[in-house]
Amino acid sequence: MAEYSTILFAVRDKVAHLTINRPEAANTLNATLSAEMMDAVVRCENDADTRALVVSGAGRFFCAGADLKGFYSPGSELKSRVSVFHATIGRLARADFPVIAAVNGAAAGAGMGLACACDLVIAAESARFTMAYTKIGLSPDGTTTYFLPRRIGIGRALELVLLNRTLSAKEALDWGIANRVVADASLAEEAHTVAAQLAAGPTRAYGAAKRLMQSGFTESLETQIEMELRSIGVMARSQDAREARLRGQARTGIHWTLRGHGYESTANLFVPAEPKNLEGHDCRAPERCRA
Repeated sequence: MAEYSTILFAVRDKVAHLTINRPEAANTLNATLSAEMMDAVVRCENDADTRALVVSGAGRFFCAGADLKGFYSPGSELKSRVSVFHATIGRLARADFPVIAAVNGAAAGAGMGLACACDLVIAAESARFTMAYTKIGLSPDGTTTYFLPRRIGIGRALELVLLNRTLSAKEALDWGIANRVVADASLAEEAHTVAAQLAAGPTRAYGAAKRLMQSGFTESLETQIEMELRSIGVMARSQDAREARLRGQARTGIHWTLRGHGYESTANLFVPAEPKNLEGHDCRAPERCRA
């Protein structure tokens, strides 16, 4: 088990919990924190039993952005710190497992970028969201210019950048940044419950869905349709889908036990019976399915 100085990391019910743990510094990002977050995310990727991730902040803040000590000085530390953080965000966005941001207190600057990069955002009533960059003479970073306009549109994103407006949790919900708002005391439990529900699902299909949703903003219609067809073809041949069809001749409980491989009974889903021709041959094999 790796020892961390700026994050807390634990796994429970196949859900990993990554907690930013610099409360004395408003959970701001520095080089050590960026490196430790990257290490924890890679651990999640390499552990098949980790099927969902919750990102949160210790104390009164989710993440107040970058630690500004030395931030304005030209040098390698700034570039290194930001590059590692950006790479971590990229891994979160492309991960097969779902990622949930449990936002308490302020999510500012790169902290807002981190929240927006997660698949779902659950905000405490105390949560506040602000970009803050131009207030201190900086342009946005932390992947905010990529994920924020995708969530709320470029007009509202520019409003937050240029006017440095701070959104309450309810406003963030109304604008589409947050997916739900809960009482502060319920945040940790609610985030874990949602993550555990997702951990019991087909994470390989979740990962494919995430990638398709992201590519839909940049690809042409024809290319996106082709990507959908290829992806659903791969999913249809996966162990998840094969066992779902075999077990699902009527309403049945399905619980996915490996990341993209197999399940047992829990949730009610309707899956049609195997397609067969009049001779009883499996129509998934075209050469055996001629009339």
